[in-house]
Amino acid sequence: MNQDQLKQLVGEAARDEVLKLPAGQVLGIGTGSTANCFIDALAAYRSHFSGAVSSSNATTERLLKHGFQVLDPNDVNVLPVYVDGADEIDPAGHMIKGGGGALTREKIIASMAKQFICICDASKQVSVLGSFALPVEIIPLSRGIVAQELAKLGGTVSLRMAKVTRTDLDQTPSEPFVTDNGGWILDIAGLQITNPLALESQINQIAGVITVGLFAKEKANILLVSNAAGVSKVTF
Repeated sequence: MNQDQLKQLVGEAARDEVLKLPAGQVLGIGTGSTANCFIDALAAYRSHFSGAVSSSNATTERLLKHGFQVLDPNDVNVLPVYVDGADEIDPAGHMIKGGGGALTREKIIASMAKQFICICDASKQVSVLGSFALPVEIIPLSRGIVAQELAKLGGTVSLRMAKVTRTDLDQTPSEPFVTDNGGWILDIAGLQITNPLALESQINQIAGVITVGLFAKEKANILLVSNAAGVSKVTF
């Protein structure tokens, strides 16, 4: 079973999980390829829900194409569930997220939800966070000073660049990646994150940081994880 099939499998498992909710609820929905599989699996059942709150422009576009009503987060008081993937998740349910650049909106929507259901394949499970570079969304003006502060953590800090759309192999990205919020992203490679809660708080205190892609305070409550044998459910 390849990774795309594993993502589809866990997306379908997440669909079955949220369909246990009473009709008329509003869902929080994340961003990325695994979240897309969840959206696609849920499309036929969209009438079960009164709407969805989206964590990115890309997710909003996909939801609208499937006929979902997408609501402004400011018009929703609370969400029963937020469903999203992760770049890494540890045995306590702490995550690194933001590989797709939507970390700030993902964290906002996650904070609104009573439960966070993380969906991923088994390759995303790690004993210690940090093999995946930790994203930090920043105000562009603060790039220099924030990079200096992040370098003190011991990792290698780099500015995320926009993806190249042309096929010229000699071409390199020349413009920073820009988030839906107009921010830039600094990625920190080579960390060993043994205290995710403390590090999340520390990075968020740096002037110029919008948010960090450590989801420790807003950690997963439930993990649905797929492998060749099927989907397992872990409750934290």
